[in-house]
Amino acid sequence: MSDLATVVLALAAAAGAWTAMPATATPLALLVAGLVASGGLVLRRSAMLCFGVALATSGLAARSWAGLHPPAQQTWSGVATLVTDPARVSGAMGAVVRVDGKRVQAWARGQAAGDLADRLAGERVRLAGRFGPLPPGAGGRLAYRHVGAQLTVERVDGWSPGTPPSRWANGIRRTLLAGTSSFPTDRRALFAGFVLGDGRDESVEVADDFRASGLTHLLVVSGENVAFVLGLFAPLMRRLGLRGRLVLGLAVLGLFGVLTRWEPSVLRAEAMAALAMVASTLGRPVSGLRVLALAVTGLLLVDPLLITSLGFGLSVGACAGIALLSAPLTSAIPGPRSVASALGVSMAAQAGVAPLLVPAFGSIPVVTLPANLLALPAAGPLTAWGMAAGIPAGIAARLPPGTGGGVMAALAHLPTRVLLAWVATVARHAAGAPLGRLTTAHLVVLAAALGATGLLAGHHRRRWMAVAGAAVALSAAVPALAPGPVDGRALATGASLWRRGGATVVVVDGARRAGDLLAGLHAADVRRVDVVVVCRPGPGAVAVVAPLLHRFPPRLLLAPAGSTLAGAVVATAGQSFGVGPLALTVDAVDPRLVVRVTQVGQVAAAAGPAVPPAVPPSPGVAAPG
Repeated sequence: MSDLATVVLALAAAAGAWTAMPATATPLALLVAGLVASGGLVLRRSAMLCFGVALATSGLAARSWAGLHPPAQQTWSGVATLVTDPARVSGAMGAVVRVDGKRVQAWARGQAAGDLADRLAGERVRLAGRFGPLPPGAGGRLAYRHVGAQLTVERVDGWSPGTPPSRWANGIRRTLLAGTSSFPTDRRALFAGFVLGDGRDESVEVADDFRASGLTHLLVVSGENVAFVLGLFAPLMRRLGLRGRLVLGLAVLGLFGVLTRWEPSVLRAEAMAALAMVASTLGRPVSGLRVLALAVTGLLLVDPLLITSLGFGLSVGACAGIALLSAPLTSAIPGPRSVASALGVSMAAQAGVAPLLVPAFGSIPVVTLPANLLALPAAGPLTAWGMAAGIPAGIAARLPPGTGGGVMAALAHLPTRVLLAWVATVARHAAGAPLGRLTTAHLVVLAAALGATGLLAGHHRRRWMAVAGAAVALSAAVPALAPGPVDGRALATGASLWRRGGATVVVVDGARRAGDLLAGLHAADVRRVDVVVVCRPGPGAVAVVAPLLHRFPPRLLLAPAGSTLAGAVVATAGQSFGVGPLALTVDAVDPRLVVRVTQVGQVAAAAGPAVPPAVPPSPGVAAPG
């Protein structure tokens, strides 16, 4: 098969997995699909092979979807195996667990949450709880993990280490993290993300910095991590024969998968590495695009619900973009080859993920490209040194007090801390850069301009493509630099935004996730917040709004009576406030704060003289009426 035929095969597998037609899920239909695919492979008929694979992934996907339902019993007690590492979310401890052959999303609070806090994936825990359906919208998000029900954990009665591979992996993870005991909390969380792809302990602010700067992919295990791990074993592999190298390489990949929890990006990277090693052993070198297409096809045949994973799609898209576009972009960019290569690869990866990122999040930040150029040179050495020095540092950190183990661990990780500080600084400043965001319309214009320029410039004038692309990208970003007016736009569930004439008001009424709130502010290209209204008292509201107040300190913070927010103005019914062309009127304060936000003229007509008619044109907050 040609490279193009393998790409078509991967697309056929993806189309079948996406459609998941129930008619293809019967045993007879699956048998026919297998025969058609086998016939196409034996007879070297690409169309026949693609059709058979599409039927097979469709049927397998339909069977997988049919199996996602709650168990028959409502109460349950017994031994469950942790599939994911428990993570704290909104005050509860959540993890995917395997119960009687089925995967369920377990949630624990109180003492049960504390008992799960130190456990890791692969370990077995004795639980007691109640089954129930997944909340609305959670089924699609958890489908790629084959989760079909929710388990409310009432009691945790004990645990055991799990299988030997799980014990080995968890021992390595705990050793790596022990070596970072001298790190600040945020730096330790970043280390876990870079080396292990573990983002459970990242603060809301740090996660928002990396998301808003387009650097989140650095905190996910990818092909670079896999290549480095294989590189560690390269001296041993060179001493073995071809078959020995293959067996050892596959074993290393399997153990690394257990260590990094078989996340979708890990599956893609390891499948590609395994195929490349097999091809090399057989003496049949293949292109990166062919390896990617065959890896995607194989993974979707094994687990067709991977098609629902955004992480899997982004990983595949980035690899496809690099395979297809990095070479022509690099050759078209003038300047030093090292800079051109880095810029070409970054642009190619961004082009590959843009078709998925924009529909999922509405836009992508313009700052992504320069942020990646600044952060990527440190990301590789950080991952390599962090893993190489992490084991000795972890062993040293566990030495008895007084032996200098802590000092040795801190010295071993000095380069790690410098590199982490650099990447974190890039993410923080890039997240606040006023460069705007690119929407679907911008990307369409950019792609059309690049294509037209390429056709007109010809093969010998490809550098014009880079010049034209940069010009179009800048012109496309111009509309985003001047955000338009917004009246009550939903930033996240339970939070709204008003913006007019440079004045910005955020009303938080029942929001549950601080990360979603910050992400909504970045998506709306908010750079300053003048007034924050917190409608509900209680520690939950304080926890949600605290990162917002830290990132966007407001000029005025309104809160109801009983709120513990520092510096908050406790509003009373009938009060009015002016901020630029916007006005806020407090309509009620019990049982929660209700604030009406309108333009000044509208409020004057509706509420009389409560708002002063002459509101300063600057976005400063006027005195209350």
